[in-house]
Amino acid sequence: MSKPIKVISWNLWHRGGALVGDLASLVEAERPDLLLMQEAKRPLETLPQLVGGHFHWQEMQRRVYGLAFWSPHELGEAYSIPLPLSPFPLRVPPRLAQILKLDGISIANVHLSHGQMLNRRQLRTIADGTQGPTVIIGDCNAVGPIMLPSFSEVGPRDPTHKLKTRLDRCLVRDLHCNHARVLPRGPSDHHPIEVLISRA
Repeated sequence: MSKPIKVISWNLWHRGGALVGDLASLVEAERPDLLLMQEAKRPLETLPQLVGGHFHWQEMQRRVYGLAFWSPHELGEAYSIPLPLSPFPLRVPPRLAQILKLDGISIANVHLSHGQMLNRRQLRTIADGTQGPTVIIGDCNAVGPIMLPSFSEVGPRDPTHKLKTRLDRCLVRDLHCNHARVLPRGPSDHHPIEVLISRA
């Protein structure tokens, strides 16, 4: 695939948020090369029955939801990178990054922790665990700018959450972002974000 790739990321909000029909409508309207999902539940595996393509769901430990991706292209098996944990008692269950490859580009689907120091450590872990052209995209739960060596933050600058915060981000290494925008929110508490990525 030599043309730019269109990637959409959406935190679906597992408490009554976006369902498989909402995802099918998004795919049909936007025709992404890759749709990444956070707070995704296993029944969404029926998406290919509606729009074709390929779906993979990644369980997250001690949670009712996980990370998932859909693509019209047949991709290799995804793998995961465990992310740093909070050192405090009563911490939330472990988080991970879902890593897949598309056109030789590593793409990390993320739903990071709320702590601002911790989610920056988690981003560094992903950066160190990948090589070459890389996209880190998803719900970063980040406040303020992200400074990650060798990466540029290229996602949309508009708010991505119903509380008017910009939690969903996209960072790239050795790649160029041709276009970035926030899509209508739909039934989730997060807006989907869309980026068009090409080789630098």
